[in-house]
Amino acid sequence: MSRELRLVSMDEIQTGAGQTRLYFPLLQGKTLGICCNHTALVNGRHLIDTLVDAGFRVKKIFSPEHGFRGEAADGDLIKDGIDPSTGTLIISLYGNKKKPEPVDLQGIDLMVFDIQDVGARFYTYLSTLALVMEACAEQDIPMLVLDRPNPNGFYIDGPVLDTVLRSFVGLHPVPVVYGMTIGEYALMVNGEGWLAGGIQCDLQVIPLSGWDRRMIVRLPVRPSPNLPTWQSVYLYPSLCLFEGTVVSVGRGTEYPFQVIGHPDMKTGSYVFTPERIRGVSENPPLKGKTCYGQNLTGVAENFSANEYHFALKYLIGYFESLSLHDRFFNNYFEKLAGVKDLRTEILNGTPEEEIRSSWQKGLDDFQVVRKKYLIYPDFD
Repeated sequence: MSRELRLVSMDEIQTGAGQTRLYFPLLQGKTLGICCNHTALVNGRHLIDTLVDAGFRVKKIFSPEHGFRGEAADGDLIKDGIDPSTGTLIISLYGNKKKPEPVDLQGIDLMVFDIQDVGARFYTYLSTLALVMEACAEQDIPMLVLDRPNPNGFYIDGPVLDTVLRSFVGLHPVPVVYGMTIGEYALMVNGEGWLAGGIQCDLQVIPLSGWDRRMIVRLPVRPSPNLPTWQSVYLYPSLCLFEGTVVSVGRGTEYPFQVIGHPDMKTGSYVFTPERIRGVSENPPLKGKTCYGQNLTGVAENFSANEYHFALKYLIGYFESLSLHDRFFNNYFEKLAGVKDLRTEILNGTPEEEIRSSWQKGLDDFQVVRKKYLIYPDFD
C-alpha cells in the first residue's frame, strides 16, 4: 500500500460503533457495561443514548481521563456519578481507581469499549483499555471493542518502552508511535499475554470500514481538551516529550500541542503567554509568563512533505538553545520517553541520527509482533 497521505473527515469512514448491524445482535439480552467517553459517537449521537434508545440495558458506564462527557481538564480527579441523560451509574477510572473492581462488574454480561485513540503510547486511553480488559478477564466477562481510526496510523517510530518504566502513560513494550488502531492494539495486548499473569480476555473487535493507514483523520470532536484540532493530534507525538522538560507546549493557549516556547528562548518568531482556561488547562506550566518559540501548525499542514517519524529535532534544538543542561528535564521525562537512555544521549550531544539508530532493533522486533494482529492492510 502506498504511503501517500491524505487528510480526510470522519464522514469517509464507518467506525465500529457506526456499524450497528454487526454488533447489535451481539448485545441482545445482555446487561451491558460501557467504557467510553464523549468520542463514542454513532452518526453524531452518543453511543449510550443510541443503545438506550434501541432498548438495550446499560447497567454501568466506565469513564476514563477527562470524564464521560470529556469536560474535565488534563489530570483532573474524576468522580463517580450519574449520567443525567439516561440515569446510568458512572464509575470513574481516572483518579483513585484506574481499573474496575470486581464489585463494579457484578451483573454485567458484556463490556463494550469505544474510545478514540490518537496513536501515541503515552495517551492514557491505551492503559484504560488494557486495565478494563484485565478486569473483565478476571471476572470471565467478554469484551467488545468498537474500533476507531488511528489519525497517526501511518508510521511507527520512537524507542520501545523499557517495562522497568511501566506507568499509566506507558504500560507495554511498544514504541512511542505504534501504527495500530485501538482494536488492533487490544488484540496485541491479549495475544502477547500482556495482561496480569498472561490471562486472556474473551475479546471481539468490530472493525472499521473505509479506513486505511494513509489517512490523517480530522476527528469530529477533540479526543481530549488539549488536542483541539487535527494539527494538534498530528504534532502530539513530536511535542509530548516536552512535557518532561521546562518548555511549554502551549497548554493554556489557543494552540495546545501546536506551539512550543520558553521565556528564556533567544530565537523564535512566535510569542504566547499561557493562562488558565477553565476545563482545559487549570494551571498550565509557565502560567502568566511570556514565552518565545514556534508555532508548528504550518508543519502539520505540510504533512505531505514531512518525514514519517516524529520530530526529535525540536527537543534537541530547545535543549541546546536554553543551555540548562540537566535542569532542562523534569522527573516525568523518563516515563514519557519510556527509556532511560534518551535524556543521557541528549545531555551528551548525541546526534539525532545516532539516537534513532539506537531504536532500530526494538522497532524491527516490534514490527514482527505488530503484524500478527493487524486487521487492515499494512503500509509498505
